[in-house]
Amino acid sequence: MRTAEKRLMLRKKRIRKKVIGTNECPRLNIYKSNKHIYAQLVDDENGNTLVFTSTLSKELKGKVKSTDSVTAAQSVGDLIAKKAIEKGLKKVVFDRSGYLYHGRIKAFAEAARKSGLEF
Repeated sequence: MRTAEKRLMLRKKRIRKKVIGTNECPRLNIYKSNKHIYAQLVDDENGNTLVFTSTLSKELKGKVKSTDSVTAAQSVGDLIAKKAIEKGLKKVVFDRSGYLYHGRIKAFAEAARKSGLEF
């Protein structure tokens, strides 16, 4: 494994030890690849995924031109916030999965906050 990958995995483990989601306050987990961004709300006590969305979802297919951009991350953040509020979830714990709070991760988080999620 390369050094950068090792550092990412260590940061991810360190964060996951501290960030735990419950049914009332689930964990907002984010994953980004080179082409897409994925987000889910997870209840760690029961091991359930409550809400899931990504740039591959049907709601975003025609809206987003480029799936690896900051605007795509904002769209995913907005969509997951709307889905969470529909399910009655307003408070979440943000798990950035070891990624730096910069660029697409920051855009996603700010869009989710703007749409009504509290974290």
